[in-house]
Amino acid sequence: MPTPRITELPDEARSLIEKASGRITDVGTVHGGLNSSIAVIVQTSTRTLFVKGLPLDHPRVWTQQREADIAPHVRGIAPDLHWFVEADGWSLLGFQHVEGRHADFTLNSPDLPAVSGAMAQLVEIPVPRIELKTMAHRLRSYVDDPADLMWFQGDSLLHTEWNPQNLLITDAGALFVDWGWASTGAAWIDPALWLLWLIAHGHTPEQAEGVASAHPAWELAPPAGLDALARAQQRLWDSIADQSPDEWAQPMQAAALTWNMHRHQR
Repeated sequence: MPTPRITELPDEARSLIEKASGRITDVGTVHGGLNSSIAVIVQTSTRTLFVKGLPLDHPRVWTQQREADIAPHVRGIAPDLHWFVEADGWSLLGFQHVEGRHADFTLNSPDLPAVSGAMAQLVEIPVPRIELKTMAHRLRSYVDDPADLMWFQGDSLLHTEWNPQNLLITDAGALFVDWGWASTGAAWIDPALWLLWLIAHGHTPEQAEGVASAHPAWELAPPAGLDALARAQQRLWDSIADQSPDEWAQPMQAAALTWNMHRHQR
């Protein structure tokens, strides 16, 4: 479920930011994203930061630690992390502020090659020695046959959350943000999850698979594995849409259904 965004920076959080980066001279709220209670652009006397945070008692506060752990390993395809602090009721991450815009996933968007290119860079990053969930574990509740989980196993680092708000398009290319759900698994899973968002933004399944096929691992994707992932994603998005009244969930539910039907009509 999305996390409500607060509009005023709490005094405790402000104090923690100033201890880490100096006196705050300006704060601007960021309205995109779904997972943070705090998401602000902070100007201090020495630098501009993007700060995101959750209360320490939030059920997904563990994603903050996950982002802090993974940040050193994804330099070049993600904004740099300057600091991570947990105190006074808050978990806060202070990132390099990057000038950019969220990705456009519509048909023939000029952003698609940049996203695909950054995904190809991700494939080259070894899995870091940090705690990460596996895709087989994450999808275990969404398969009828536990044998399907074998398709998702692998030793590649995956981002998995391909909401266009998690991608920044800059003059130098695409950067990935929000690594809280980074996982390990088969390398072809990331482009397969991305194509669901492409379908939700107007691609046909054939067109979306065509875009995904530019990923270097796509040719390794077994048809039976893609079929199993399509089934699991339909169940997952049915569950999310049933629990969430938010407008973003229904297009993804429809996209997952569309892709699953396409895979099983072949």
